[in-house]
Amino acid sequence: MAGYVDGFVIPIPEKKLAEYRRIAGKSGKIWMEYGALAYYECVGDDLTPEGITATFPKIVKPKPGEMILFSWILYRSKAHRNSVMKKIMADPRMEQLMDPKDPPFDMKRMTVGGFKVLVGG
Repeated sequence: MAGYVDGFVIPIPEKKLAEYRRIAGKSGKIWMEYGALAYYECVGDDLTPEGITATFPKIVKPKPGEMILFSWILYRSKAHRNSVMKKIMADPRMEQLMDPKDPPFDMKRMTVGGFKVLVGG
């Protein structure tokens, strides 16, 4: 059973979504090449369910014209994640995917965390 997930929540301008999709498609292939078990990039669709007060928009506070992405990568364990991440960080293809001076989203507003799987299949 897989046991570790890196999760990301990213506010992104809608006009930059196609650029991000291109980058994410290439990134995902690299992550899978190095052993990630799954790689998902998801665009917010139903973000204000009735009766829920702590919604993604309330937490992320998107600016007008921004969308919210939820992304996650699945690994066997935290050690496996660390091994994959070391390879990812050393791969020059990752640096070539986007201009660090003009990323498709504000890196300071990205939320990231590593999670142990509590229940999963």
